[in-house]
Amino acid sequence: MNKNSLIYVAGHNGLVGSSIVRALQSQGYTNLLLPSRRALDLTEQLLVDWFFKRLKPEYVFLSAAKVGGIISNSTHQADYLYQNLSISSNVIHAAHKYGVKKLLNLGSSCIYPKNAPQPLKEEYLLSGALEPTNEGYAVAKIAALKMCRYYNEQFGTNFLSAMPCNIYGENDKSTHVIPDLFRKFQNAKFTGTPVACYGSGRPIREFLYADDLADACIQLMEQCNASDIGESINVGSGEETSISELVSTIANMLKYHNITWDTSKPDGTPRKLLDCTKLKTLIDWKPKYSLVRGLCRMMKET
Repeated sequence: MNKNSLIYVAGHNGLVGSSIVRALQSQGYTNLLLPSRRALDLTEQLLVDWFFKRLKPEYVFLSAAKVGGIISNSTHQADYLYQNLSISSNVIHAAHKYGVKKLLNLGSSCIYPKNAPQPLKEEYLLSGALEPTNEGYAVAKIAALKMCRYYNEQFGTNFLSAMPCNIYGENDKSTHVIPDLFRKFQNAKFTGTPVACYGSGRPIREFLYADDLADACIQLMEQCNASDIGESINVGSGEETSISELVSTIANMLKYHNITWDTSKPDGTPRKLLDCTKLKTLIDWKPKYSLVRGLCRMMKET
């Protein structure tokens, strides 16, 4: 990429997409394509084809997705599978069809088997059963990853796939654990009621601030090709915390400790930590935000 490249950021209003846009603009990239969801529904193949044919973006960040928390994922599996399959297949195929120079497809650490060895290496993909509560979403993300690989092999495209850990930030409108906890704590503090937290609190997660992920994505696009990374590449912070520790941290920040645990709700995967050895060998990148620093910034923006 160069500063005058025509770049399309799919999902630019979302958590990761908006961070990528801010990072690109701060680095002098100004030739950005940012159509609204109303103008371009990525689940509609004809609209996506028309967009790529007419505007011919040179580079694509595919960060658009239907995302949600554990309850939403587990009760709307068909929606998560269909919408995410539609988005990725439409964008990836159009990128090939209209000569996109490079595409970065963003996936998720949920693609790995529930009981895979830790930390999770890229080669553990499809080595075991997925976590049932988000299987629909994970299958769609695996399909997108494989689609990029097969298009590279069959057509010589340059499509990269990055698999980040749990992402959070101030523009997260989803029901992911961190924004959901902030909303619960703020509502409970206002009403004086307990904060109802799901599960046992024992699962361990790795969190990465969205702006840090954006920096990694841009470096990968600038410095790496699909031949460098292979099928996919992990992007993580290396910082682990249990859900109970996360709840305690947010409780201390908001000075509200009236908390209950609903153990009838599922925990999900017991532990998810990414092995980022490949990433460290390819780019000079490390997160700028610790979890506490990122939560503080997020709290100021909410």
